[in-house]
Amino acid sequence: MSTMPNAVELTRRLVQFNTVNPPGNERECARYLGGLLESVGFSVRYYEFAEARTTLVATCMGSGSKKPLCFTGHLDVVPLGQRPWSVDPFAAEVSEGKLFGRGASDTKSGVAAFVAAAAEMQQMLAKGPGVVLVITAGEETGSAGAFQVARLGANALGEAGAIVVAEPTGNYPMVGHRGALWLKLWTRGVTAHGSMPHKGVNAIYKMSRIVNKLERFKFDISPHPVMGACTLNVGTISGGLNINSVPDHSEIGIDIRTVPGADHEQLKRSLRDYLAPELEGMEALIDFSSVWTDPSDRWVQEVFEIMASILKKPIEPAAAPYFTDAAALTPAYGGVPTIILGPGEIEMAHQTDEFCYVTKIEQAAAAYRAIIERWHSTSHSA
Repeated sequence: MSTMPNAVELTRRLVQFNTVNPPGNERECARYLGGLLESVGFSVRYYEFAEARTTLVATCMGSGSKKPLCFTGHLDVVPLGQRPWSVDPFAAEVSEGKLFGRGASDTKSGVAAFVAAAAEMQQMLAKGPGVVLVITAGEETGSAGAFQVARLGANALGEAGAIVVAEPTGNYPMVGHRGALWLKLWTRGVTAHGSMPHKGVNAIYKMSRIVNKLERFKFDISPHPVMGACTLNVGTISGGLNINSVPDHSEIGIDIRTVPGADHEQLKRSLRDYLAPELEGMEALIDFSSVWTDPSDRWVQEVFEIMASILKKPIEPAAAPYFTDAAALTPAYGGVPTIILGPGEIEMAHQTDEFCYVTKIEQAAAAYRAIIERWHSTSHSA
């Protein structure tokens, strides 16, 4: 039988798996976690959307009419970046109260904390609604693992009555995140020799007019009281093959972040109309809806009470600026209440010398235990 490490030790072990995406290679890490969870009585299933791209779904089912509580986090991490690290990104060194390494904040500390918490409470779980742990691959490049198991539905995910997403929030509970609509737009022209531009049609000039219009684009969507307004950013631009030719193709990538009430299909139609006739084509690269749970929801209020006690400060409704796997999992579970709550620091996500405070990992494990206990203690009234 494997010995279950505590949350901090388990974070260190997970960081030591190189799961940089691309390519990901989450399989070994997922299998390691699956072995630990099986050793304490969990049922474990694996799903792969590509070779070695493994998502783990672990369940500990009890009894009663109340649905289990879901925890989710991802195993893949972003590339190391261009700036040199002052520490080994996969050594998981602990120094001055910080645990360093790629993924320490985003989200291996969160995964470790809920795995350790659930394992510690396994006997309670077997006597109540239980839990389901959805530990995904491929989140950083479009939540491929989460969407795969979401498509499989109850056959893979089972049921859940609420979701805790272990993304980095510094352990502050958040009740939603903005949606993401990433679009590729392109223009066409007619090539000609650079010395005779009048004989061609310049696709970059067309695109420059589109970019100028996008800077002035106004969303016909009211701002959200917590998430604020929708935003649009032109993040990439390219075009042309060589300096002495009229370019016949230009392309941009735009990042739109949306709030509840935004209809992505209508938004794409509005953009096409607004950018005509210069626009040649549009393709959605990522299309994730926003996630929002009413802060007055009973379970949300229970979590707020728990976290106010742990953090020793009042909790006000807040939302994450980034998207999460909840974009796939919350609809798959029928729109259940969802809270984003993890020990990582959002300022540390994707940064050189990424770290997580050791005390925050311990705090998250305690918070997850309290959330599980409350879920089970109120199961008779659900």
